[in-house]
Amino acid sequence: MARRKTAPAPEYCDVSALDTFPKILRHNGRTWPNDVAMREKEFGIWNEFTWADYDAKVRYYALGLRALGVQRGQVIGLLGANRPEWVWGEISAHAIGCMSLGIYKDVLEDEAEYLINYAECVAIIAEDEEQVDKLLELGDQLASLKHIVYCDDRGMRKYDDPRLISQNDLMDKGKALEASDPGLYDREVDLGQGDDVAVLCTTSGTTSKPKMAMLQSGAFLRHCVDYMNADPKRPGDDYVSVLPLPWIMEQVYVVGQALISRTVVNFVEEEETTMADMREIGPTFVLLAPRVWESIAADVRARMMDASRFKQWMFELGMKIGMKALTEGRRSKLADLILFRALRDRLGFSFLTSAATGGAAMGPETFRFFHAMGVPLKQLYGQTELAGAYTIHRGDDIDHETVGKAFDKSNVRIENPDKEGVGEIVGRNQGMFLGYYKNPDASKEDVRDGWLYTGDAGYIKKENGHLVVIDRVKDLAQTSDGVRFSPQFIENKLKFSPFIAEAVILGRDKPYLSAMICIRWSIVSKWAEQKAIAFTNYTNLAANLDVYALLRAEVEKVNETLPHAQKVRKFLLLYKELDPDDGELTRTRKVRRSVIAEKYDKEITAIYAGNERVDIDTVISFQDGTKSRIQTSLKVETLLPPDGVSGGASGGAAGASHQAAE
Repeated sequence: MARRKTAPAPEYCDVSALDTFPKILRHNGRTWPNDVAMREKEFGIWNEFTWADYDAKVRYYALGLRALGVQRGQVIGLLGANRPEWVWGEISAHAIGCMSLGIYKDVLEDEAEYLINYAECVAIIAEDEEQVDKLLELGDQLASLKHIVYCDDRGMRKYDDPRLISQNDLMDKGKALEASDPGLYDREVDLGQGDDVAVLCTTSGTTSKPKMAMLQSGAFLRHCVDYMNADPKRPGDDYVSVLPLPWIMEQVYVVGQALISRTVVNFVEEEETTMADMREIGPTFVLLAPRVWESIAADVRARMMDASRFKQWMFELGMKIGMKALTEGRRSKLADLILFRALRDRLGFSFLTSAATGGAAMGPETFRFFHAMGVPLKQLYGQTELAGAYTIHRGDDIDHETVGKAFDKSNVRIENPDKEGVGEIVGRNQGMFLGYYKNPDASKEDVRDGWLYTGDAGYIKKENGHLVVIDRVKDLAQTSDGVRFSPQFIENKLKFSPFIAEAVILGRDKPYLSAMICIRWSIVSKWAEQKAIAFTNYTNLAANLDVYALLRAEVEKVNETLPHAQKVRKFLLLYKELDPDDGELTRTRKVRRSVIAEKYDKEITAIYAGNERVDIDTVISFQDGTKSRIQTSLKVETLLPPDGVSGGASGGAAGASHQAAE
């Protein structure tokens, strides 16, 4: 893609006058009709959509829905991968006074049933046959669902369900309605007000079924401007949409910020082609989840396993020089010359002016890795209920252990801090949600006196005023000897290893800390092939003694950085990856600890009973409905003797708080 030589100044529309998404879109379509608003890669070709195209698609979607009988105040669902049609469908819902509900593309049927019935969706815009199948399988269980709009018609001819309509037929209905009533669309858009609830955004649901936060368009847009005042976006800036659109932060970037600042949103062809497509675009800014940044860092180091000895030596030298310079608060031109410039180019990060991570905690090691590389990575912190992020690192004010400072019109404070300043994080901002849909009791519980009680533990650093997030309040734990620790903090240290995909730290009310670890299949399998180690599948590889030796060395590296009482003393390698479909993780990849404790009770009991092995005989279900029986024996690896562990209570609280930054 061509790269402009100079960036224009930020140019934001007036969100007090244009206080809904459709109003801004209509303004952009009329004022800058020929400027590119979106790109989508299909069959290897980038297809462009101008603001006029974008506006027209939304217009005909909206009128088509109105022609089907959809009324103001109803809910329209969106189901599928990140595509332009997803966004067109969302804003078309708002244009006719409906609320939109994003549903994750990998949703299982029972999850879909709950969300659709709870919200009483009258129509769903589904990406393709795969998503339509989920809805049709539920049949009469979706009583409110009257219309299913499908965007990709491949494989759809065999269906005759009366609820089905293609997006082309929907838009034809819209065009016909416009011909009979030319001013209808504008009247509908003008009826919309900033106080209207526009988006029902699902919460992560770490402990229960997700709630739906009611977000008003005016408040959401004002908060987006507050965000961009802290981290500017400019017309024509390129953003690659990777994270799921139902997630609040992707709503902020793809819908809110893109409309206000006229950035270009790029949709990759497939999840597997993300990095290659990103390199073609050369984005100006990106937002990736910590697990994606961790995966990129792991992949970079894994690629060096295949490199020549000279390249490996150059990589190690470049990293050493770069990390030393970072510690001294500067950039190394030599490290950039011999390593980082080429690395940024290979990853598609050459033109980045801003890069962000949010949705879960990131370990300081990963953060430092990218900063040494020259990637302007910034930590974000926020909640769905507060329209996403409201803290960020600004400019060169970077602290690898924090999530930065609050935006200008956002506020953060610590509730009931202990003697070290650690307490519950509470926040408020312009984007504050109206409450949970159909759940006023939960709204009253989480919002008190205009502040959202986040359930996260943290403190504000005295040296620089940055917010440090430790863990969920309920997840902060103590061993039976009184040692305080943050599971998340230690887990993030472990996940910096290229060989570890996921880790769960155990130790609450136990005499010492231990871990259950999932190997990173793509990298450990490559390592095993290089070592001529025979294996057949994930379970078989995870049980291999050579793999255990490899992972033991990785855990020992982490142990070297931890206080004595917080070291991991035992671990085992799980026979499968943790999976959102099994309820073990949320859709944003946060660990559901209560589910893990119940599901892996046998493994946890074996670790603390002093067993050397634990026999497994279980059945796992795949997303396509098939099942597989797993019979294996897991080794419990002992790193340090559990006997004689010091209580360490005197240093426990400090160890948990001052080390457990994001």
